[in-house]
Amino acid sequence: MTQDDRRVYLIKYLLKEKIWSGRQTIPADKQEQQNLLRSLMNVRQPGPVSEEFLKIQDEYLTERNKERGITDIKDLTPVKSDSRLYIWQGDITTLKCDAIVNACNSQMLGCFSPMHACIDNFIHTYAGVELRLKMYEIMTKQEHEEETGKAKITLGHNLPAKYILHTVGPVIQWDVTKEDEELLASCYRECLKLAADTGVESIAFCCLSTGVFRFPQQRAAEIASETVKQFINKDNRIKKVVFNVFKDEDFEIYSGLL
Repeated sequence: MTQDDRRVYLIKYLLKEKIWSGRQTIPADKQEQQNLLRSLMNVRQPGPVSEEFLKIQDEYLTERNKERGITDIKDLTPVKSDSRLYIWQGDITTLKCDAIVNACNSQMLGCFSPMHACIDNFIHTYAGVELRLKMYEIMTKQEHEEETGKAKITLGHNLPAKYILHTVGPVIQWDVTKEDEELLASCYRECLKLAADTGVESIAFCCLSTGVFRFPQQRAAEIASETVKQFINKDNRIKKVVFNVFKDEDFEIYSGLL
């Protein structure tokens, strides 16, 4: 089965789950097909899926992630001030390391908005539907939404990373409070501790809470770098920490701090 065949199979399978599938045609254009498949995966509720679907999905995403380009943490250069710390500007879903960190909402089920540009959407898209199923299982067992500043860990599924840490950062309504700062620091500490307890030696953090959660970028980066340094200076199980940035502004902020 070719990559084109896999993509069409997955689209047809997901369309059949929808009542309105009879009115949806599959576009001929490859990019439009990729967008449709991503959108269908984004909106799919957690539920049973066939073994054949999972097999073909995993084959498709493994190849798709290779097509997107994978960066190995071994090829990154640490900052001059600390050989354990890295700044990397890129798509965290393409980074090969032990664990990456996902910025989640309190439901912890991923982003359901089709083609949304948030990290939660990208991670669930390229990990595959198993991730939402696993998070649903975890949250159903927990019986309440995730508290801010806590963390969960899952396998990375089809991502290059072995594991995914899931954490909910503080949402800033007006001014940043001391409680907000402590909750953000807690996100980093909890992820690091859980990762270390799982055997993770390399971990990549996105800029937690600085997007739609509106935490000021400079202060968030200060908290992130300070908290990480404090942890790895006391606990040497984590060997490498990557501060993953997307915006040029964040790259400059972290470069100035580190």
